[in-house]
Amino acid sequence: MNVHLYTWIITVVVMIVVLAVDLLIIGRRPHEPSMKEAGLFVGVFVTLAILFGLGVWALSGPRYAGEFFAGWLTEYSLSIDNLFIFVIIMGALKVPRHLQQFALMVGIILALIFRGIFIALGAAAINQFSWVFFLFGAFLIYTAAKLVIDYRKHDDSSEEMPDNPVMRMVKKRFQATDDYHGTKLTVDLDGVRHITPMLFVVVALGSTDLLFALDSIPAIYGLTKEPYLVFTANVFALMGLRQLYFLIGGLLKRLVYLSLGLSVVLGFIGVKLILHALHTYHLADWAPWGGEIPIWVSLAVIIVTLVVTTVASLIKSRYDDDRRAARDHRDSDRVTED
Repeated sequence: MNVHLYTWIITVVVMIVVLAVDLLIIGRRPHEPSMKEAGLFVGVFVTLAILFGLGVWALSGPRYAGEFFAGWLTEYSLSIDNLFIFVIIMGALKVPRHLQQFALMVGIILALIFRGIFIALGAAAINQFSWVFFLFGAFLIYTAAKLVIDYRKHDDSSEEMPDNPVMRMVKKRFQATDDYHGTKLTVDLDGVRHITPMLFVVVALGSTDLLFALDSIPAIYGLTKEPYLVFTANVFALMGLRQLYFLIGGLLKRLVYLSLGLSVVLGFIGVKLILHALHTYHLADWAPWGGEIPIWVSLAVIIVTLVVTTVASLIKSRYDDDRRAARDHRDSDRVTED
């Protein structure tokens, strides 16, 4: 895929303009978006991603369009999973609802910065060392296994904010206020500079974004080797994420099998990367397609896995709600009889 420098420049400029407008709106009027507003933004960004993919198809062919859509769907799913952690952080730090949008925007900007760095490093490593695919593949398989293990250990403790060494360091070294002061990160009290809880939120989201990037970049490079597609898939996956946070709200907790679905996707991509590495060294003649799994197979696996995961999650949540309602009804009847 031949991407000219001016295409890169236009893409980055458009992304910066969109983020700048979004940030200026939030900076002037921090608020909790309505369902209509959140749904409109999410719909616009998803539509733009689809149109971009169709544009790639028209200009570069179905192969690269398939790579973009596979990468975008994978990154979008990982981003939705990341929202679970954002919900926990917001709840643990008691972020007011009207300030959560600002905190999410800062978190998304940090995520773009970290992912941009990792995309550049990943591209450089791939160009210099073909064996890096073994490392990427092994890391994704490890991540997939960890998701399954974490799911099996799931309990009420998962609602607590994850332990964060960066947060502990900040708390030890700086004086902090107990109250939020709008979107300010620091505030002067009696001539002494204090950090506000909003700075803790930014640190928590930023350090978490750094860990998320470690998972997402190897995953996307398992679907496409084109840095431009890697970058744009990540941008579209992150744009509209803060509106999605407010739009689906409680639905996040209903996607009980999302981590299992992601483990299947990441495990598949990990195997795909290892097979690709073996193919590079002419050691994968025994594998289907000679070790080079076609993008249409990857896209089919991702779509089917995500659809099955979502449907199964909603059925399980509905079943649990019905059982809970029936149990509450029985308990109510016992109280009435007594």
